[in-house]
Amino acid sequence: MSQWTTVCPLEAILPATGVCALVGEQQIALFRPYADDQLFALSNIDPFAQASVLSRGIIAEHQGELWVASPLKKQRFRLRDGRCLEDEAHSVTAWPVRVRDGLVEVSA
Repeated sequence: MSQWTTVCPLEAILPATGVCALVGEQQIALFRPYADDQLFALSNIDPFAQASVLSRGIIAEHQGELWVASPLKKQRFRLRDGRCLEDEAHSVTAWPVRVRDGLVEVSA
C-alpha cells in the first residue's frame, strides 16, 4: 500500500515549469509540461553536479518523449522514468504523482 503526500495545489505549478518540494527527506522536482493536470515527479538532485537544481530545468520534447534538461550541465532526464539520455548510469528516481481534488500528491 503506497502512502500519498499532499504537496501543493495544482495551480501552484505553472504550465511548462517545475517546482521543488520536500517530501519526507526527499527533494522532489514536480513538472507540469502542459496546462492540464499531467504531472511528473523526479529527484531534484542533478547526479552530475550533485546540486538541487533539476526543478529549474527546461522541459523539452525529444523523439516523442518529454525530458528536463539540467540547468547546470544540460544532461536530459526523461520525465516519465528519470532515465538520463546521455548516460543511463546517472538516471534519477521517478515517483508516482497524481492530482486529487485539485491537490498534487506524491507517493515517495
